Amino acid sequence: MEFSVILVFVVGYIAIALEHPIRINKTATALLTGVLCWTIFSFSGEERVGEELGHHLSKIAEILFFLLGAMTIVELVDAYQGFRIITDKIRTKNAVTLLWIICWVTFILSGILDNLTTSIVMVSLIRKLIPNKDMRMFFAGMIVIAANAGGAWTPIGDVTTTMLWIGGQISTAAIMKVLFIPSVICMAVPLIFLSFTMKGELGTIQENGNGEAPPRGSSTMLILGIGALIFVPVFKTVTHLPPYLGMLLGLGVLWVVSEFINPEADEASRKPLSAAGALSRIDSSSVLFFLGILLAVGALESMHILSVFAAWLDKALGSQAVIVTMIGILSAIIDNVPLVAASMGMYSLETYPMDSFIWEYLAYCAGTGGSILIIGSAAGVAVMGMEKIDFIWYLKRVSLIALIGYFAGAFTYLGIYSFLH
Repeated sequence: MEFSVILVFVVGYIAIALEHPIRINKTATALLTGVLCWTIFSFSGEERVGEELGHHLSKIAEILFFLLGAMTIVELVDAYQGFRIITDKIRTKNAVTLLWIICWVTFILSGILDNLTTSIVMVSLIRKLIPNKDMRMFFAGMIVIAANAGGAWTPIGDVTTTMLWIGGQISTAAIMKVLFIPSVICMAVPLIFLSFTMKGELGTIQENGNGEAPPRGSSTMLILGIGALIFVPVFKTVTHLPPYLGMLLGLGVLWVVSEFINPEADEASRKPLSAAGALSRIDSSSVLFFLGILLAVGALESMHILSVFAAWLDKALGSQAVIVTMIGILSAIIDNVPLVAASMGMYSLETYPMDSFIWEYLAYCAGTGGSILIIGSAAGVAVMGMEKIDFIWYLKRVSLIALIGYFAGAFTYLGIYSFLH
């Protein structure tokens, strides 16, 4: 029975990794994998299958509701063009100066929003600032690195860090304190290298003169949106309630405020700027992908397959640092969500309590390792699609410096941990 579940999971994993060549959406594969794993488990004769499924579903629901709330808030702010207030301030014509500004803005925004949304916003910006296609691709590559590095050090910046935070493996203050410097190093090393080696001009911007002003209430929605996202960790700390409740509270506030903006407009004009309109535009397939993957991993955990695998890894490699570093590199090839979900199932909180080395280092490695290949993260895939960046081009021009940045940040974290302990 265990072999059948492992076989289904491995085949599903491979199909997810080969989503583009086989032309089967990874969400469909994830859902099939998750349901089949539990179906096979139900034939094992185990009496507590339904109870185990309910237990895992409650934990999964917390993550999904959190993501739904966060994605809707960001989409609502974007509908009001709130991010233009930030991006329109960037005016420099110097390529190196612009690269540093873009990377730091990406890094900071990614920690507040999430790496995927930030990448989309920043690539939309560089399209206006950098007409030269070749130069723009270097900037896009650095946006991927900066977004993933910026998302790793806060509990709301990357879905894998969010999973660890909601699962109780990391706390807000601790993860921000220990991962900020390694994340900065992960971005800064490739950035410094490109500052000295990047050649070319930004190009001449053609003024078309038809730029529209953002809609009324854009600054209000930006402030409220960012405030709502930052408030979530505070809400959890003060109330000790699950984070998704704080996220839904923020969404509720933005929803109410959006109803009072432009009250004189007709229904057709207001709908794109409403929370209901934002809900219709969020990436629902990603939410269902997480559901399928987490269900599959939950089945493996309930059958104690992951704990046996963890014991084998510890015996074979003998070093948690090596294991987690390898997980980070693997996340450049395989989606980091199932990797982190599996890791959470492999190691228990009883053995490794909140803010243990393995959880903090996993948050860094899984969050930043995806930058090594452009297909290794949601941010990279989005940028690849927007700028039509070739996989081989990224591999030749960006992957090496991303890998150097990854290891530089990893060694920085290991050094800090050794010093503090």
